[in-house]
Amino acid sequence: MPESLPSAYDGSTLPGQSLDRLSSGEQVRLYVRRLIFDGVLRQGQRVPQDAIAQTLGVSRIPVREALIALEREGWTTTVPHRGAFVNALDEQSVRDHYELYGLFYGFGVRRAVERSGPELAGKLDPIQKKIAKAKDSGKLHELTLDFHRLVIDAANSPRLRTMLRQMTDIVPGNFFELVPGTDAVEREGTAAIVAAIERNYPEIAEREYASMLRKQGDLVVKLFRQRGMFDDEPAEQTTA
Repeated sequence: MPESLPSAYDGSTLPGQSLDRLSSGEQVRLYVRRLIFDGVLRQGQRVPQDAIAQTLGVSRIPVREALIALEREGWTTTVPHRGAFVNALDEQSVRDHYELYGLFYGFGVRRAVERSGPELAGKLDPIQKKIAKAKDSGKLHELTLDFHRLVIDAANSPRLRTMLRQMTDIVPGNFFELVPGTDAVEREGTAAIVAAIERNYPEIAEREYASMLRKQGDLVVKLFRQRGMFDDEPAEQTTA
């Protein structure tokens, strides 16, 4: 019997994303991650490749490309002659993800202050003020990306850019829309980071970045636990 997706997932859009601007493989990758996030696909379940291809209007080739990427990122495991199955998520892995983000961005802001000095705060401060006032989650998401991008640009570290490109967000779509409480953490954290840069304290800015991302990780863990995404018993892998 052909595998299918619930009727609620017969569209191809994700909150905060414009899939038309992405490659077919990237569309599929984001779509499958959202299915996992929303509990449509749970740990141990087989990824219905034909149904996804039909839903998104793509061939099997970008689906296979997406599954290769998803396996590399740890979301799925491909079993020869059986298909791709959703991996179990564990709390420590999620926490480690945000700890690593904190280390990378903390390193970035320290390098940025060392290389740009306190004047970096003059570039970040207007963005942070907009972050503090932003009410719309979409606008907050854009401003936050601008803030982090400016820090990494100022760090002027090609190696850091390479490392960050290899990391993918655990939460698909608009982070602030999907994870309650993260907007307040972002506002408080970015304000503390700018204040440390103004005083020319790179070590404090580094700690504030790590603290902000650790707190966001705590909220993601809380959300995932509420959604039952850390189930102890994975669903049975079947070949039907």
